Amino acid sequence: MKKFAHSAAVFAIISSVVATTAPIAANAAQPANPKTIRVGFVPSSNATTMEARAKPLGKMLSKQLGQKVVVTVSTDYNSIVEALGSGKIDVGFLPPDGYVQAHKQYGAKVLLQTVRNGVNNDGSLQKKMVNWYRALIIVRKDSKVKSVKDLKGKNIAVQDVTSSSGYIFPIYYLQKKGINVVKNSNLVTVKGHDQGVLAVENKQADAAFIFQDARNLVKADVPNVFKDTKILAETMKIPNDTVTARKTLSKKLDTKIQTAFIKIAKTKKGEKLVENLYDIAGFSKSKDANFKIVRTADKAVVGK
Repeated sequence: MKKFAHSAAVFAIISSVVATTAPIAANAAQPANPKTIRVGFVPSSNATTMEARAKPLGKMLSKQLGQKVVVTVSTDYNSIVEALGSGKIDVGFLPPDGYVQAHKQYGAKVLLQTVRNGVNNDGSLQKKMVNWYRALIIVRKDSKVKSVKDLKGKNIAVQDVTSSSGYIFPIYYLQKKGINVVKNSNLVTVKGHDQGVLAVENKQADAAFIFQDARNLVKADVPNVFKDTKILAETMKIPNDTVTARKTLSKKLDTKIQTAFIKIAKTKKGEKLVENLYDIAGFSKSKDANFKIVRTADKAVVGK
């Protein structure tokens, strides 16, 4: 499932991958074909865990590219955006909003999108791999909220205003239905999609905006969560996270990096590595047009 936990770390990659413990100085020239490829990650776990998971991936990437690789973990995606713009890194893992920001500010290029198993409404995984997901609006089955129109005046558990699935896309979806929950409902910010699910389960909120299907996050502790709750609505498709390159990287190297990541994820060892790192199944080639919906939703909801 899609993970949103974040922590800060800078980790070292061994063997043929160059270790780094400090920010890399920006290269004003930003060579189109650098001898060393610098890759930036936004963390999905604590520093020690992330380092342990990243070391073998760094080694595999170096082997596939046939050149040295430096891998760093930034505090947040804004740091990755700025590093791509300044040339401190060549490639970065970014969420959809982060890519849109990097493209707008610095002309960054999307190379890949992550792919995962599709998700059924009962939370089970499909065999089909997709490069998108949806946000869900969930309520309790015994709730008086029977349609999205009934959300007026209700308490809704949401994520931070920068969250695609926990805020932006559900609000955009409802706007298109003529429903303004920002004005007419009580939006309560919770930290984590699991907390949104629990707020509904425990009757602390009438509804929650979550990613598809975040109920799996609490299923082990709350076995009846799927029996107690239901999907009131699901949004339009949201693009998965990206692998993004700086503007000045050569097209030849863009292709080489695309191929490397795809090949790694298709090996038995690589498949396990990317699953452990970002809970993904692999990568697919992407293009800027895939993110038109992100720009539209952002503009409609937060005005950017």
